[in-house]
Amino acid sequence: MKKVSIGTIAERLGVSKTLVSLVLNGKGDQFGISRQTQDSVRKLAEELDYQPSRMARGLRTGRSKIIGLIVADIANPFYSRIARSIEDIAGRSGYHLMVCSSDEVAEKELQLIRLLKDSQGADGIILSTTQVNAAPLQNLRKNNYPIVLIDRVLPKFEKPAVIVDNRKGAFDAVSLLLKSGQKKTAMLTIGPSHLSSVNERVEGYKDALKKFNIRYDKKLVKEISFDHIRDEVYKAMHELLSPAVGAEAVFTANNHIAVAVMEAVRRMGKRIPDDLALVSFDDVDLFRLCDPPVTAVAQPIEAIGEQAVKLLLEMLDKPGSKAAGKQIVLPTELVVRESSLKKK
Repeated sequence: MKKVSIGTIAERLGVSKTLVSLVLNGKGDQFGISRQTQDSVRKLAEELDYQPSRMARGLRTGRSKIIGLIVADIANPFYSRIARSIEDIAGRSGYHLMVCSSDEVAEKELQLIRLLKDSQGADGIILSTTQVNAAPLQNLRKNNYPIVLIDRVLPKFEKPAVIVDNRKGAFDAVSLLLKSGQKKTAMLTIGPSHLSSVNERVEGYKDALKKFNIRYDKKLVKEISFDHIRDEVYKAMHELLSPAVGAEAVFTANNHIAVAVMEAVRRMGKRIPDDLALVSFDDVDLFRLCDPPVTAVAQPIEAIGEQAVKLLLEMLDKPGSKAAGKQIVLPTELVVRESSLKKK
């Protein structure tokens, strides 16, 4: 079926395409078009189910009113909640959100950026990047294309960004375990290892060990790959809970790893927190419902979304504004539940 255009409506009514365009863009009164003619144009447009072209509207206004969001994995509750927050806040300013997952693959991320920018005409992009270096993003900056980082930053591309204090959040989580007497506290981190958020959480783990005068032991730190979380966590837990290592507690770098730890411990016939205390970065609704409920570092998800959208819209509305040079660092909150309360 042929798509209805402004030309179709103009031909049916015997008027110009310019007149139809003015009416459908709410400018009929401004240009002295009679109410009767305006009503006829709107009525026929509704009968023919006319849908304005996003590309054409973008050419007229200079805006598509679309914002792109690229995250590692939209199935991760952390990212899906951020997407929901960004969508709600952007919607209040008349913007629509298009969400994509990079799967922690740098080349796929670049393909998605090109898709959103060139094919979909997105006015700007909010990005949780998996790039190793900043060169591709710097090229976008040179062309004045608005991009705001969330969750992670890159050397030479740390602004504009909205992130959390990962190091302090990890420090608080591990300190809770060490303060409770779990001197052999392990950490399960996640690849790619170059991600700034991951590195900051590892540094927070080390900071806590140092505060409690505990020597860093590389046998207690395991990196889990993004693509094989379940299998690699199961293998890691066998090593960590072996008599040779004897881990008493574990701090996980994100919620997916924490869930895999709970499954692995159960399969091994052990219990949390009796045999292993657990704290995770990223608080999700599931953790309140687990048995036992999971202690976790909560990130201010709504604030991340709100601040990211504000920065992006300021860059769009006021080119050259200070928004492009801002890095907003938000605090985390440690939510203590039963999984970290190991019985003596």
